[in-house]
Amino acid sequence: MAKAIMIQGAGSNVGKSMLVAGIARAAVRRGLSVAPFKPQNMSNNAAVTTDGGEIGRAQALQARACGLEPHTDMNPVLLKPETDVGAQVIVQGKRFATMKAREYGTRKADLIPRVLESYHRLAAAHDLIVIEGAGSPAEVNLRAGDIANMGFAEAADCPVILVGDIDRGGVIAQLVGTDVILPDHDRVRIKGFAINKFRGDTTLFAEGMTAITDHTGWVPLGIVPWFADAWKLPAEDVMDVATRKGGAIKIVVPRLNRIANFDDLDPLAAQPDVTVEIIEAGRPLPGDADLVLIPGSKSTIADLAHFRAQGWDTDLLAHVRRGGHVLGICGGYQMLGREIADPEGIEGPATRVRGLGLLDVTTVMSAQKTVTLSNATYDATGDPVTGYEIHIGETTGPDGRNGWLTLDSRRAGAASADGRVKGCYLHGLFTSDGFRNAYMAGIGAPVQTMHYDAGVDATLDALADHLEAHLDIDGLLNLAETVPL
Repeated sequence: MAKAIMIQGAGSNVGKSMLVAGIARAAVRRGLSVAPFKPQNMSNNAAVTTDGGEIGRAQALQARACGLEPHTDMNPVLLKPETDVGAQVIVQGKRFATMKAREYGTRKADLIPRVLESYHRLAAAHDLIVIEGAGSPAEVNLRAGDIANMGFAEAADCPVILVGDIDRGGVIAQLVGTDVILPDHDRVRIKGFAINKFRGDTTLFAEGMTAITDHTGWVPLGIVPWFADAWKLPAEDVMDVATRKGGAIKIVVPRLNRIANFDDLDPLAAQPDVTVEIIEAGRPLPGDADLVLIPGSKSTIADLAHFRAQGWDTDLLAHVRRGGHVLGICGGYQMLGREIADPEGIEGPATRVRGLGLLDVTTVMSAQKTVTLSNATYDATGDPVTGYEIHIGETTGPDGRNGWLTLDSRRAGAASADGRVKGCYLHGLFTSDGFRNAYMAGIGAPVQTMHYDAGVDATLDALADHLEAHLDIDGLLNLAETVPL
C-alpha cells in the first residue's frame, strides 16, 4: 500500500518544489515507484499532460524526477491569475470556472472530493506520494475550507514536514511561530523539519536546530545548503530566470503583467553563449538586443496595453529598424499582428484592439481552448521540434503563408517577408537541441553541443545527491504513513 509525506513551507518560495523533486528522485533510486502531488497550485506557468490537461510546471518537473509523464492527477486544482482579484480555475486539467478570489474562498472546499479522487488514484498506482503544500500553513486566516496545506493534510490524514528558508532570515521564528499559531489538530501533523538555502558553514546553526527542536518537539531532518545548480532546472517563477549572463548574444524579454508559460526561456538561459535579460516595467528595451522575445500571456489584450504603456512598442520598432530579430510565442505572437478581436468578451469586455503591426495577421479570441502536445518540423532545416500548445484564439493572415513550422502536415506560425519577425503558438520548442542551434545560428550564435533535456536529468540527479548529503532522506521516508483508503 502506498505511503505519503507532505512537504509544507513556513512561507512562500522556501524551495518546496525543488525539495520535492530531489526527494522524489532519491526515493526512485531506492527502487520505489513515486509520484508527486500538489492539491492546489497558483501559476500561469503550466504544462500540458499526456491526458490532455494542464498542471503547474513544477509538478511536471517533479514527474520527470519520478520518471513519469505528467498527469492531471498530480495537480488537480490549478489557479491561473487573470487579474489582481480573479483567476481561471482548472480542475483535473480542465477549465472549471473563472472566479474572483473571494468567491473562490467560499467555494474551494467543494473541490476537496475531486482533489482526493486524484490523490487516491495516484496512491493506488505507486509506492510513495510526495505532496507539496502551497504558501504556508501559518496563514490561519485561510484555514477554513483549505485544500492546499493543513486542510488537505487533515482530509488525507497524512504527516507533514515543515521547511524553513534561512536565506531570508528569521528562520527560527518562521518555524517556532508556525508551531505556536497552529491549532492543536494541525500542529500534531508536523513530524519533522528541515532548513533550506543555507549559505556557509552549516555547523554554525547547530544551536538553532536544537532551539527549534526544544520548542516544537519535531524531528530535525537536516540543513540543506544552497544548491548552486538550481538555475539549470526549469524556472517556476519568471524572476528565477531574472538575468542570466552566459555570453554575447543578448535576448531581452519584456516582463508582461500576466506572463505565462515562460519555460521557453529556460533552454536559452542555459546556453553558454546567450544572455537572457528580463526587462521590468519602466525600463526601455535595450538597444543592443539581438532578439526580443515576447512571451505568452494569460491576458493578451491587457498585456498589450501594458506593453504600450512602457513605451516598448516604440523600442520594438527601433529594434526592427536596426535589423534585430523578434519572436512572439502564443500571446506574444497574437500581439505582433495587426489586430486582436475579442467579440465574445473572453478576456473582459468585448473589444477589438490594434496590434503591434509587425506581422500581417489577425487574431480572433474564442471560448474554445487548445491544449495539446505537439510535434513539428522546422522548415528551414528539417529539424524536429517538440512542444505544446495552450491558448485561446485563432490567428490567420497573409504572413501565415510564411509559416516556418510544419505541424500535422500544415504550415504553422507566421513570419515577415525578411524572416526577422516570427511568431507561433508552439511553446517549449527551444528544448529541441537541433532546432535551437539552427534558430540561434540565424541570429549570430555559434553552434552548441548542449543537450538540454539530458542536462535537466543530470541536474535532478545532482539535486538528489545534494539532498542525500545534507538531508536525512531515510529518516524522512520513515516518517511517511500509509494512505488510508
